[in-house]
Amino acid sequence: MKKEDLLEHLHIAKLAHIAWIEKTKRLIKGFDIQESAIPVDVKECTFGKWFYTEGQALNALSNNPPECMNKIEMLHIEFHDKYLDIFNIYFPQEAKKGFFAKLLTKKRKALSAAKKELVLDYYKKMEKISQELTDEISRLERRLVAVSSEKIESLY
Repeated sequence: MKKEDLLEHLHIAKLAHIAWIEKTKRLIKGFDIQESAIPVDVKECTFGKWFYTEGQALNALSNNPPECMNKIEMLHIEFHDKYLDIFNIYFPQEAKKGFFAKLLTKKRKALSAAKKELVLDYYKKMEKISQELTDEISRLERRLVAVSSEKIESLY
């Protein structure tokens, strides 16, 4: 894989993460959001798909310390966990139903004032985690820019 392609894929994954948090904001504001638009599983979102496939090769880069990838993974999982807290408030039965039942029942639950406050608290935590995650991804991008194309191509 060429360095430019890797950087582009990482940038697309990062933008998808940023769009993901915006979709969560829209859910909270009352817009109808498809469940599949905001995946709960860390490996189903665009960033997770990138991270757990081609992103794993970056562990072998000499200028990319292992704690960088570990921190990105930890923050990404923490981010999804916080979203799951929100998801379970809006769609409490969804987590307990099978795949086909989820497809047939997409009704979002009306929230009490206390639940709305809880959702906003979770969302603020999500935003903080997201900022830390995008900061780490930006550091990774800078490391990739500093590495020669040959080193990156040798990973793939």
